Amino acid sequence: MTRPLRPDTIAAVATAPGAAGVGIVRVSGPDALTIADAVFRGRALPSVTAGGKFLYGQFVSMGGEVLDEGLCLVFKGPHSYTGEDVAELQAHGSPAVLQELLGTVLRLGARAATPGEFTLRAYLGGRMDLAQAEAVLNLVNAQTEAARKQATLGLSGALSARVEAVQALLTRTLSAVQAMLDYPDEGVPEEDRQAPLAQAAGELQALIASGRAGRLANQGARLALIGRPNAGKSSLLNALLGYERSIVAPLAGTTRDYLEAGMELAGLPVTLVDTAGLRDTGDEIEAAGVRQSRRLAEGADLVLYLEDGSQPREPREDLPHGALHVQTKADLEPLWHDPVCTAVSAVTGAGLPELREAIRETLLHDAGRQEVWLGSQRQQDAAGRALEHVQAAQTLPDDLASYELEEALAALSELTGRDAQEEVIDGVFRNFCVGK
Repeated sequence: MTRPLRPDTIAAVATAPGAAGVGIVRVSGPDALTIADAVFRGRALPSVTAGGKFLYGQFVSMGGEVLDEGLCLVFKGPHSYTGEDVAELQAHGSPAVLQELLGTVLRLGARAATPGEFTLRAYLGGRMDLAQAEAVLNLVNAQTEAARKQATLGLSGALSARVEAVQALLTRTLSAVQAMLDYPDEGVPEEDRQAPLAQAAGELQALIASGRAGRLANQGARLALIGRPNAGKSSLLNALLGYERSIVAPLAGTTRDYLEAGMELAGLPVTLVDTAGLRDTGDEIEAAGVRQSRRLAEGADLVLYLEDGSQPREPREDLPHGALHVQTKADLEPLWHDPVCTAVSAVTGAGLPELREAIRETLLHDAGRQEVWLGSQRQQDAAGRALEHVQAAQTLPDDLASYELEEALAALSELTGRDAQEEVIDGVFRNFCVGK
């Protein structure tokens, strides 16, 4: 922890902008309940200063005007989200109502919260570590089941538990090494140094390998559909989407510019990119589309290279490593067979489940079978630095190994936020919305 909690009271609208059935103004800090008591007029209990209350009544301005009616939820610290006294004022989700209610709360002495400040206070107050705080942001932004599941696991402390297990291995090894430096005649048994370090390195390698999967779950993947004209790219895009998004025609060169469509595929947010057919052409516009197709293939997370199985096979294009080869038009009589290709039919749907699973396996690799993934580039950087120090400690003399282990522990503490610098903390919470 690098800075103390601010002693003031903060407030913000905690629900998304726009009209809704319910809107919430959240207030947290030492004066939260006093302010809630001033703005809320309960029909049964006029005072809301006691924790654990769920009251129905009216919200009033400082002049006594009724602004709305709704619920007031009261939480006494430390039994609240932030660890402080918290009041949540639940009114109708009218932007006008919420802004007037928030304005009244601010005039009564609260300060407008900065982005992520409620979660920041939860972190600074010891209610969660930095990895859990990042999971809160990922959960708010989750658009697919994979993203939701990983964010929930992170919020539960599953990622932190894995990191702490590695820290325990390194701490035990560091203690043994430092004891050897103090008592060199004793020596450090092999099982007290190399075995724990090998186990720690293996755990860190598995975590780092999960980082790509975590990024894709949170940010999505781009899949480029590449192939020669009439290979069935537009038809496959429509089949995967389940509706007609791209124009399909027997005329070669129909697609000249690329076309994008978003969907959830195998639990991941995916953007499918239909591209111009790859061929040599004298048409200047089509040639520009072909060049663009190759650029899109280079920048995609995964390339699907489509070949028409009902036509004689032509030489393949040079493709990025890891591209999936797809044999299209499986409902027609095939002229060739290739066990490397996944055969599909956009007409009958044959092979589409197998293709979806192949896409998932290719994108996630072994990380898809791990329980928890690293959810941000910051976490992956910290884990990567820890691994470098652990690997160095495996080969260095004990005095130098001691330094490397201390650096590895510092990197892992940064991952969970125990010893994170202020700029690291600010970088995490900068992406939060106001009210969270």
